[in-house]
Amino acid sequence: MNSIIATPEWLKLTDLARQELDEAPTLRERFASEPDRFRNFSLACDGLLFDYSKQRIDQNTMTALHALWRSANVPAWQQRMRAGDAINTSEERAVLHIALRAPQPADAVARVLRQMRDFCAEIHDARRRGATGKPIRHIVNIGIGGSDLGPKMAVQALAASRKPQPTPQQIHFVSNLDAAHLASTLANLDPRDTLFIIASKTFTTQDTMVNAHSARQWLVAALGEAAVARHFVAISTNLPAVQAFGIEAGNTFEFWDWVGGRFSLWSAVGLSVALAIGHENFMQLLSGAHAMDQHFFNTPVERNLPATMALLGIWNTNFLGAGNLAILPYSHSLELLPRYLQQLEMESNGKQVRRDGTPVGCDTAPILWGEAGSNGQHAFYQLIHQGGRLIPCDFIACRQADFTLPGHHAALLANCLAQSEALMRGKTHAEALAELRATGGNEQLAAFKVFPGNQPSSTLLLPRLEPYTLGQLLALYEHKTFVQGIIWGINSFDQWGVEYGKQLAQRLLPLTTGAQAIDTLADTLDSSTAGQLAWLRQP
Repeated sequence: MNSIIATPEWLKLTDLARQELDEAPTLRERFASEPDRFRNFSLACDGLLFDYSKQRIDQNTMTALHALWRSANVPAWQQRMRAGDAINTSEERAVLHIALRAPQPADAVARVLRQMRDFCAEIHDARRRGATGKPIRHIVNIGIGGSDLGPKMAVQALAASRKPQPTPQQIHFVSNLDAAHLASTLANLDPRDTLFIIASKTFTTQDTMVNAHSARQWLVAALGEAAVARHFVAISTNLPAVQAFGIEAGNTFEFWDWVGGRFSLWSAVGLSVALAIGHENFMQLLSGAHAMDQHFFNTPVERNLPATMALLGIWNTNFLGAGNLAILPYSHSLELLPRYLQQLEMESNGKQVRRDGTPVGCDTAPILWGEAGSNGQHAFYQLIHQGGRLIPCDFIACRQADFTLPGHHAALLANCLAQSEALMRGKTHAEALAELRATGGNEQLAAFKVFPGNQPSSTLLLPRLEPYTLGQLLALYEHKTFVQGIIWGINSFDQWGVEYGKQLAQRLLPLTTGAQAIDTLADTLDSSTAGQLAWLRQP
């Protein structure tokens, strides 16, 4: 397996980056001399606008990045994904989350979608009730990682798309192993009208199953053992474990090993989303994602949104030296998007070993972080503007508001556009001094009012936040992540780094519970862990 960093295309980009860092004009200078810069460096697709003209690139850079795409043979990997090849090489699995949102899915997928549709209708129409005959009013999704972050993010993002139901339900999410998460949720619920969704592919994940068994005990204490079958459903591949828990086969939604956890929103893992927004809206979510799939697979790299976003990330991370990426959605409804994308990108591409087991030889996934605007402006934007670090930013905004109050959305959009302009333009010492003189201010403050600018950003504009556009948005970032993994030569679809800590936790559990003496593992414990255990086990 040839290393991408040894290719002529990579070396060409290294030379271009050296020029960019040493002698290239600033973004302010580029906009002043390039009247067509926005037209040349923006893309429109199915109602979306992606403006990357504020990135530190020129046409030579983009041409070289397109050559890198071809050198990494990304189109062949696209076809392998679509064909169902086992591109998750370490686990010998296909990667077919795209098949979950096809308009004419395979029989197995179609069957689960029908099951979800019928289940949602039964809950919404109060035909399915709890053990005492009360309609279901509260639904608690118990999962972690992809079985929690995706559904929770989508339910919040699409709150405006919820349709009135004869018996409306509130959706709750529990993920953390800390009892505070489950206990505080259950404190305000009535077991008689509460339904639990246990989302776990293997039905063995410790965090999820500890919470699931505690929820079961809470229900059984109030309603008895027989009530479990009426108040629990499962999303899993492990039918024997599900049935041992007390959940009937008819209340189990199938899940396949070719769907990775962080790509599982489109499967039955999205049941809580369908319950929140209705099955028709859930199908629109899938439709938007499928439309982005079609664009990704069928559009040349020069006009391909996910490819362009991926290549810009490669440029910033590997050639300009940016070690992080800020996700800045100017939408409170998308408040959880940065957390969702953290898992998508950092769990997928936070690796230093290529598919053949050899070192990557370069940085991979940047540290992804962010917050919804305008909240972030009063928190960390100071660092972005004047902290001296290179921090690429993705701004995301909607032309129309999902919730409307006079004066809010126009001000929100103005702040979004102003922040990306300020990051690009900066403010010189002379400009700061002139402002102070014009207002009679203290001229000694000029040095504190200088903004370096030249900070790269992209802006993605959606017409409105609704199921179809959210599907587009999430699939866009999925494909971006896939492209970057292919270029770096890594497998984006395993997560061995998650497993090691879990293994050690199982080893330490008997010591934290007191069931085993610390000295029984003295030969294998480091002094730090042993010291902490001793302190924690004090009366």
